Amino acid sequence: MIDGKRGPRLPRLMSTTPLRELRRLSQLAAPVVATQLGSMSLGVVDMLMLGQFSTDALSSSALARVWLMGTFIIFQGLLLGLDPHFSQAHGRSDGEHLSLTLQRGVVLSLLMSLPLALVWTLTGEFLSLWGTRPELAASGGEYADARLAGIPAALLFIVFRGWLQGRGLMRPAMWVVLAANLFNVLANWALIFGHLGLPSLGVQGAGYATALTQWMMLACLLLFILAFRLHRGAWSGLQPAALRGLWPVLKQGVPIGLHFGIEIWAFQAATLMANPFGTEAIAGHAIALNLASISFMVPLGISIAASTRVGNLIGAGEAEAAQTSAHVAMGLGTSVMLVFALLFLALRVELPALYNSEPAVVALAAGLLPVAAAFQLFDGLQVVAAGILRGMGRTRILPVLHLLSFYGLGLPVAWWLAYSKELGVIGIWWGLCLGLGVVSLTLLGWIIARGPATLAPQRAS
Repeated sequence: MIDGKRGPRLPRLMSTTPLRELRRLSQLAAPVVATQLGSMSLGVVDMLMLGQFSTDALSSSALARVWLMGTFIIFQGLLLGLDPHFSQAHGRSDGEHLSLTLQRGVVLSLLMSLPLALVWTLTGEFLSLWGTRPELAASGGEYADARLAGIPAALLFIVFRGWLQGRGLMRPAMWVVLAANLFNVLANWALIFGHLGLPSLGVQGAGYATALTQWMMLACLLLFILAFRLHRGAWSGLQPAALRGLWPVLKQGVPIGLHFGIEIWAFQAATLMANPFGTEAIAGHAIALNLASISFMVPLGISIAASTRVGNLIGAGEAEAAQTSAHVAMGLGTSVMLVFALLFLALRVELPALYNSEPAVVALAAGLLPVAAAFQLFDGLQVVAAGILRGMGRTRILPVLHLLSFYGLGLPVAWWLAYSKELGVIGIWWGLCLGLGVVSLTLLGWIIARGPATLAPQRAS
């Protein structure tokens, strides 16, 4: 468990049932899923509008996002080390630790902003190293530069959202993200195509729109917290100790950051591996990956809900109930991904056509979606299992397992199928599917054998 000053505990549960946990997880997950889908749709709007602007604009932004997301998510993972502190402190009714952890999160997010910004300035050089056409590399660099100003806001939003979600307050971030989508559509429309008296900035316009939207989201969430007094019971004033004691957060966050980085770079490497197959292949791959990422937001929301619920129950001393909740969450994540897998099969042509009208791009994406459908089940299971481990505060297995599964098996097989067997991009996707399968089944066994119930002896002491 996470150390911290103990306060009065939440009322103890005499018993729980899978049905009760399903209802509670659904209540927690529904607004989080909406938040995740809303966050994802910000990038989808960029792709949709840039796809209408030009195929080169779509491809250059997709390649730039390889570097941007591949680096940002590592820093995001570091901040998610706050989550078990938030959820378990709430389970103990420890408002002082909640306040201190929030302030440490703010300090960390500000400290992280500068190195992340420096890394993002290397986007064009990174793309050039991978043999990207000079004009696409330059355009991708411009997109990244336009997004630099939004970095502090994006990191701070993660901290405040986690602080609320760890206490079971899932809806504020949802409403903010939904409002941000309206703002983002308007900003993209104005800055990409040149409306409202503004110049047409193309790829750069999409980057500026994203940065503006991130600051708008942070400001709205803070106003929401103050207006509805959501800081009551979880804020005890500024504490100098926030500048010290960052290691307990990083101890949890470093494995999560490594896990996120290892996993997303497996997918980013897949995008780079698709680069030699041409602009149409890059665009088709990006469309299929974006659709898979949209569906991934649902089990990711369930994962966040499971992390909160498991952490709350552990903090309240209810490890057996946390184990039941963990099993229900994994079943729920797998079930929803089965639905998405069937949708990908049924609409494998219609969905890509929403992004781009070029027949070659649509055909390639349509060929990839059946493979994406195959790994939806594995993806849903593994992300929920990872959320359970975050709620437990046991995250060390995650980077090791993902490193071995993706880089020791999945990506080598992807390279072999794509190039040696000449399957092209579809071979890359089958390799990713193999890596996800190994990760998900291993985590399933791990949760069953060493899940929340194994924390019971620690509480007794």
